[in-house]
Amino acid sequence: MRTIPLVDGPVELRGALDLERTPTGVLPRRLPAWTKEQYQDPSMDGVTMMPGGVRLVFRTDACELELEVLTCTGQLESDEAPRPIGMLELLVDGVLADRRQAPVGHVMRRAGPGGEQRLVPGEPGVVRFTGLRSGMKHVELWLPQQTPTELVALRVDGEVRAPLPDGRRRWVHHGSSISHCVEAEGPTGTWPAVAAALGGVETINLSLAGNSVLDPYVARTIRDLPADLISLKVGINIVALAAFRLRTFAPAVHGFLDTIRDGHPDTPLLVVSPVSCPALEHTPGPATTGRDGGIVALGDPDDVDTGALTLAVVRDELARLVAARGAHDPHLHHLDGRELLGPDDVGGLTDGLHPDAAAYRRMGKRFAAVAFADGGPFGRGAAPRRPTARRSA
Repeated sequence: MRTIPLVDGPVELRGALDLERTPTGVLPRRLPAWTKEQYQDPSMDGVTMMPGGVRLVFRTDACELELEVLTCTGQLESDEAPRPIGMLELLVDGVLADRRQAPVGHVMRRAGPGGEQRLVPGEPGVVRFTGLRSGMKHVELWLPQQTPTELVALRVDGEVRAPLPDGRRRWVHHGSSISHCVEAEGPTGTWPAVAAALGGVETINLSLAGNSVLDPYVARTIRDLPADLISLKVGINIVALAAFRLRTFAPAVHGFLDTIRDGHPDTPLLVVSPVSCPALEHTPGPATTGRDGGIVALGDPDDVDTGALTLAVVRDELARLVAARGAHDPHLHHLDGRELLGPDDVGGLTDGLHPDAAAYRRMGKRFAAVAFADGGPFGRGAAPRRPTARRSA
């Protein structure tokens, strides 16, 4: 087995905008390093380390390969085992060839919700894929979407070459946990990954569980990335955190879009409103988790008249805003999130908020059927030439 360099070699690490050097190896992050000093909530740092959509891409004639990784997962002191680590999935020439459970490494133990944490150090583990067909082939090795994963070493029993250009368009998506898709059965089962495969595009998933609140540094990140297609799924975290009132929400959306348009003035840009979530449809946030594990809205419905946000209010405001901007921005589009997961689909919500694995796949298929259809916002011929990035990613 030969050890292949993970950085500055033939392997491309797609979906990561920063590679943090660690004593063990490299840790992929999904936002650039310069954004760290602007994080208001510590959870933002954590979700950028969750490698949703991050994959190693290369060509090889190897019949066996192994990836050594060091994961980090959480565990409540009252639980017998850590949270599920997730899966590593291997695609060969675009087809899922194998999947393996990621090994348990570090464990962050917590006394209870909001309690103090302590690190139980772990060791790297090896995930091995065997029985690959002979001959040169295109390989993508996807990391678990929910678990920070340090890359220690890649070893193969053959030659490794850089991937060839394939002409696919690059789709950059930003959203909340409902686009991060922790509950999906694996990294290629997230709805953006399912939609990208059906649409024949390459996806960069900048979805940040619990942290999609129109942060300006996220808009600047998208502005500076090369992109042929851009989508934003806006609203659920804003309502659940009671992050804005009606007076401040629309200007924040305008500012976010203005920043992106500074770098992508003609790129197809799709604004997706929230999917169905019964607890927050007509009751404002903030939201919390109830005793039964379901989401509960704590706001007062009477406060909507004075500017509190619900999902219904956010959907109406996003539709109005996109229609108004559309008078001078023909490449800006709107999609009601209930077309992806509507009132008839809420039985597929695990906690009244997050879809289960099957619902995520349905969302991906529905998005592809609308967005990538002929005449759709991401249909062939819709995208202009990709602009050059301002900052290296």
